[in-house]
Amino acid sequence: MSTEQKVMGPASYFPSIEKKYGRPIAEWQQLITDSPLTRHMELVSWLKSEYGLGHGHANALVAHTLATAAK
Repeated sequence: MSTEQKVMGPASYFPSIEKKYGRPIAEWQQLITDSPLTRHMELVSWLKSEYGLGHGHANALVAHTLATAAK
C-alpha cells in the first residue's frame, strides 16, 4: 500500500508542465506573480501567447498561483 497521496486539482498538471516546457513550477509562479496582469484569463492568454503553453497547462498554473496568493 502506497503512503503517497494522489495530487488533485491544478497541481496534478505540474509534472507534465515541467517536463514539456523545461521550467520548474516555481519559475512559472514567479512569472505570474511578477506580471502586471491580475485577472485569471488575462494571465492564461499571456502565458499561451508569450510562452506557448497549452490552455490547460496555463489555466492550471494561474489557478494554483492565484489561489495560493489569496491564502
